[in-house]
Amino acid sequence: MTAAATDCAFCDIVSGRAPAIVIYEDEHAVAFPPIRPAAVGHTLVVPRHHLRDFWDGEPSEVTPVAAAAAVVGSAIRRALRPEGMNLISSAGGVATQSVFHLHLHVIPRWADDHIGPIWPVCPPREVPSREHVAALIRAELTGLGSGSGS
Repeated sequence: MTAAATDCAFCDIVSGRAPAIVIYEDEHAVAFPPIRPAAVGHTLVVPRHHLRDFWDGEPSEVTPVAAAAAVVGSAIRRALRPEGMNLISSAGGVATQSVFHLHLHVIPRWADDHIGPIWPVCPPREVPSREHVAALIRAELTGLGSGSGS
């Protein structure tokens, strides 16, 4: 577990050093709307302890954050009746992470919202086979106790 970062805006919110409109909190996570929401009901879910991103934490540290996002997502669904939802987390600047404290964006979606599609319209130019990529990932999972899946 990483200690709170002294220059992290989300650590400041979790500790109470910075204001936020807290929507949900439990022993592991805190949820609040971002300053500039992408949609009505857009909520961030962050761990109470500092993790840079999903890659920075062990599964036991990030699982409660995902569970809190599920609780928040259910409440958003009941309160706002969206037609869909995006759950987004970015790791690294190239993936558009701007606050380097793990956070999940829970974003309600409607057919006529201004956000638009989140997937690229064209596939990458050179794509290795799915089988090859799956084999590479399975090799890294060996010994982690997560099974091979199908």
